[in-house]
Parts: sequence; structure tokens; C-alpha cells
Amino acid sequence: MSEKADNRLIVVGVLKGAHGVRGDVRVRSFTADPDAVFDFGPLLDEAGKVILTPKSARPGKDHFIVRPKEQKQKEDWDALRGTLLHVPRASLPDADEDEFYIEDLVGLDVYTGGSERAGRIRAVQDFGAGDLLDIDLAGGGSVFVPFTLADVPVVDLAARRVVVATLDEWAAGEDEDSPPPEA
Repeated sequence: MSEKADNRLIVVGVLKGAHGVRGDVRVRSFTADPDAVFDFGPLLDEAGKVILTPKSARPGKDHFIVRPKEQKQKEDWDALRGTLLHVPRASLPDADEDEFYIEDLVGLDVYTGGSERAGRIRAVQDFGAGDLLDIDLAGGGSVFVPFTLADVPVVDLAARRVVVATLDEWAAGEDEDSPPPEA
């Protein structure tokens, strides 16, 4: 992975404000294993400045109650409510085989089997039915392609490219069998 990629900041949680008056703070985790949000070192803001260094954490209802190293007043923590918490990409563990960090997919070139680039991944979305690659097409426009092994058989992070089985099926617009819209 390039050094530029290693310096990227990845969102792992959000600050939910103070908890009580003793300096504790509430944190909501976005990691697959919620406890893992505390495994990566200090939590940073979007500029890379340390916001929170957890000394201890215990589960709350939909968040963690964290005892921070930083000493701030309740009002200071409450003013930071909604602040996204980041870690450097380099501090995350390697993904398992056939697993990928979404941030590692964004920006990869898209091919349909040949040597001509068909587009680039703009984002990875999940609207409830599974991950979709949001692809900016080289010829203009964009398309969503399901991120499945059948639709995206090759992901080569080292070469910064993915191969999509076909874009025609997903870029076709309206279904040919559907009736035309009424005037």
C-alpha cells in the first residue's frame, strides 16, 4: 500500500458528548466489532488532531462510556458532540482474504476484462440490500454494481484495479420488459 494511502484517516466512531460531570464521554462505534474502536490508539479529528485517548471504556445503551486521558469540562465534551473520530489507515489490521476496507476500494480503476479502463469507484454504498460499488463511468455518467463475487470477480489492491463482469446489465437504465411510461 502506498504511503499516501497509509496516511488517510478512517472514520471509526462519533463523539456523543459528555456522560455525567466527572469528565467521561460517550462514543458510538462504527467498527464491525464495536469494542475494536479502542484498539487503534488515540482517536483523531478530521485534521488528525488527537481528540480522545481512551483510558477505559464500558458499554452503554448504544454507545460506550469512556474515561479519557484528556481532561475537559462537561461543556467542552458536549461542544464536541457529533465530531467524527478517525484513526490512520495504517493503524488498522490487514483485512482477511476476500475482505476489504471500503476506503481501500474508493478510487480504484474499473475494468470489464480488457485493458481499457471503464471507470473508477466513487464510493461504496449500502442501502440495505448489500454493498454496491458506485462507479463513475469513463464515458460519463455513473452506475451501481453489486459488490458480489459474481459481479466483481477480481479485486487487485496492489494494482489499484477491479474487474467487473459486465457494466451493460447495470448501466442499461430502464428494464426492457417494463411498459413505457404513460404520457
